[in-house]
Formats: sequence, C-alpha cells, structure tokens
Amino acid sequence: MRILLINPNSSPAMTRTIADAGKAVAAPGTEIVGCCPPGSPLSIEGHSDGAEAAFHTLKLVDESGPADGYVLACFDDTGVDAVRERVAGPVLGIGEAAMHAAAMLACRFSILTSLERSVPILEDNAARYGLAARCRGVHAAQLPVLAFEDGESAYAVLRDAAREVLAKDRSDALVLGCGGMAHLAPRLAGELGVPVVEGVTCAVKFVESLVSLNLKTSKAGGYAFPLAKTPVSGGEDHV
Repeated sequence: MRILLINPNSSPAMTRTIADAGKAVAAPGTEIVGCCPPGSPLSIEGHSDGAEAAFHTLKLVDESGPADGYVLACFDDTGVDAVRERVAGPVLGIGEAAMHAAAMLACRFSILTSLERSVPILEDNAARYGLAARCRGVHAAQLPVLAFEDGESAYAVLRDAAREVLAKDRSDALVLGCGGMAHLAPRLAGELGVPVVEGVTCAVKFVESLVSLNLKTSKAGGYAFPLAKTPVSGGEDHV
C-alpha cells in the first residue's frame, strides 16, 4: 500500500515532522511518501494561503504518480475536495480525521489551533462535518504555524493554553489543530490526562483502513473526475 502524505505548505522541517508521525503508526507493508509542494506558501494561515496551497497541492498530486490513498496534512483541510476529484483512492484531511476520531472517544472535544484567523475556518469545517454540537470550542494558542518547528519552545505555551481551553469548555478531549503539532500529542496527553488527538496519525490509519476495505472515492457525483475543457470556436474574446 502506498499513501501519499502531503504537507500542503512548503516547510521542509514541518514536512519531516509530519512524515515521521505518519511512518511511526503505519502498518508493515504501508509505504508513507512524505512530500510538500515547493511553490506553496511556507505556512498556511488563512484563506489566501489556503487557496495558493491548494493550487500547488493539485499540481503535486498530478506529478507524483499513482497512490492507493492520500492524506493532506493541513488542519484546515486545504485542497481536500479538489484532490478527491483528481484521484480514485481515498483522500482524507487531518482536520476531518481528528474531529471524527475525537467524537468517537469523548462526549465533547475542544480544538486548539495556531492563530485566531484559523478559528472561523475550523468552526465552519466542524459544522460541515456534522460535528458542531460535539465541538465545544475552537481556540487559538496565538503561535504562528512555524513556531511548532521548534517544539520545545512552543510546548509550554501550548500546554498552558490547552489546560485553559479544557477547563473553560468542560471538554473531555483535546484536538490539536495544526499538523506541525503532531509530535507534541503524546507528551500533552500525559500531562493533561485526557485524549489528545492529532490528525496526521488518525488520517494515516483511517486511509489504511479504507484502502484495505477496497473503498475508493465515489465518482458518481460531486467528486467525479474533472471534465475535459474544449474551447468554443470563435469564443476567444468572450468571458
């Protein structure tokens, strides 16, 4: 089984962290190919970065050859719907994977992400996934995404913010809202005493399961392969 694990931003350090997390939980015989699109923003913080990253992620998918499944490791789930149109194998974003996993483990969960500008995006995603009632809140640690490349310096800030969030929301699980936080989850779980869910490992295991069950992305409707575009004769000057 070959799973393409894509970090949609272009940070090599974060890509290594994400790939290491995925490889650590992959089953024997599963090949995890960690990669990132070189033309993408260095970090994804907001809608503009996300749109640019989605474009470069699609190009990477088209150029990477076939894979059995795909994980997109931006918690905003940047480009997931577009990639689902391009490929047959299952495609899962780490945000969707983590939220569903948390809902399987706890009555209520809270999400702790990087910056405030990501909060509305994640709130909208939780509603779209049907999990708004289970998500007690989305909060920002006020740390930029690239701060997690140095996990130790960001850890104390993240831990203290997590304690406040769990107490405020009365949640019984925490979801880490950034792929760059993946390596911090086990340590946080030990200190916080609740399940700490991060989406990279969850998404890898979910995609492995879907591939093993021979389940693919539906091509009957919204995720059908893109249609070929044929120019209309004489219509070059029309919008």
